Amino acid sequence: MKKGTIFAPATASGRAGIGVIRVSGELALNALEQFCVLCPKPRVATRALLTDVNTLEVIDDSIIIWFPKPKSYTGEDVIEFHIHGGSAVVTCILENLGKISGFRFSDPGEFTRRAFENGKMDLTAAEGLADLIDAETAMQRKQALRQMAGGLENIYDGWRSELIKCLSYIEAIIDFSDEDIPSDLLLKIDYEIKNLILNISNFLADNERGERVRDGIHVSIVGEPNVGKSSLLNILAKRNVAIVSEVPGTTRDIIEVSLNLGGFAVVLSDTAGLRNTSDKIESEGVRRAVLKAAESDFRIIMYDKSRKIKKNQMIDSFERENSIIVFNKSDLNPENSNLLDERSENLSISAKTEQGIDDLIQKLTTLIEKQFTLSETASISRSRHRVGVLNCIKCLNQIWNDQGTMNDIELVAEEMRLAIRALEQVTGRIDVEDVLDRIFGDFCIGK
Repeated sequence: MKKGTIFAPATASGRAGIGVIRVSGELALNALEQFCVLCPKPRVATRALLTDVNTLEVIDDSIIIWFPKPKSYTGEDVIEFHIHGGSAVVTCILENLGKISGFRFSDPGEFTRRAFENGKMDLTAAEGLADLIDAETAMQRKQALRQMAGGLENIYDGWRSELIKCLSYIEAIIDFSDEDIPSDLLLKIDYEIKNLILNISNFLADNERGERVRDGIHVSIVGEPNVGKSSLLNILAKRNVAIVSEVPGTTRDIIEVSLNLGGFAVVLSDTAGLRNTSDKIESEGVRRAVLKAAESDFRIIMYDKSRKIKKNQMIDSFERENSIIVFNKSDLNPENSNLLDERSENLSISAKTEQGIDDLIQKLTTLIEKQFTLSETASISRSRHRVGVLNCIKCLNQIWNDQGTMNDIELVAEEMRLAIRALEQVTGRIDVEDVLDRIFGDFCIGK
């Protein structure tokens, strides 16, 4: 951890009624001595005039709060200056803080990193805080709050405690082999580790719910050229994102927009029309469209209701679970009898009149809610966690040989230590500097 007392604005720049500047470190109280010659009561908002450290000219009439260590956000002495939010006031306060010996402007995420390194939170809670700051939908907010409150920390630490208990039994067998060790102890260890592997595996089998809620659920619009895919994208985005043209093959590359459906972050993709073509550029667009549709969580498969629908093998391969079949241009020929399929679950819409669009949004939202609504327990929200937990299971599975019996007791102990270490890397109990730099470097300044 870098030395020094740090400061930074904790509110966004720009014109505002209130701005907050935060100071943390051993010399934090020096800022009060320099600015207002006042030491307020701990955790009590106190009004004070702030003056220039050199000229004693009044800078602002403010509110200051002192949080003595260790009962502060960072675990250090913390001072908060609640000042008027004009840029001139904020800039002047920051310039004066920079003049105080031992003070420096903070790095991104340094306040939270100090909180982590001083034991105020684990790494998963710190990541939850970052996700809460970045949350744009209700589900992202709920998931981040749960993680910030220790939802994942409790799960990972629970597994770690179980492994430590089993490891202590193993080490007892190794260290006291001549003593009277219960004969069924190895059987008990075998059972508990297998049960733990089952619990961890069930936890991982979550359809990557947490990652999808955090990063966005992917939905692609699929269909032949000129069925109205780009028009639908523009309607759902509520702005003209994609070019709409009667010329087939207009859409060549994938166009994506972000939506909020039922509190979920959704990434909606318009793709090239699926057809066989000799045009090299359009052919590449088709290839990308097929790939995007295959990797998406959901697909909206569009047909043109105003013309005879023919078989298209590229499209047919996506008519399965997690796909919504939509017949567009119902305003042109609502009674077309040449439809490929008239099942009741399919939808008729008009991208021109927006008929049926609300029904499409509701059906898509229902599908998303069915698969990705948050469970009662916290979910893995980052691939870093999933990799760490998978490494834990991988180590535990090395405990048994191909015949299903335990390996030598010393090898079992080593694999269990590695499994524990994998979990500790997720929660940050083990200091992995490059991981910390990457995580806290994504934070905003002042947090």
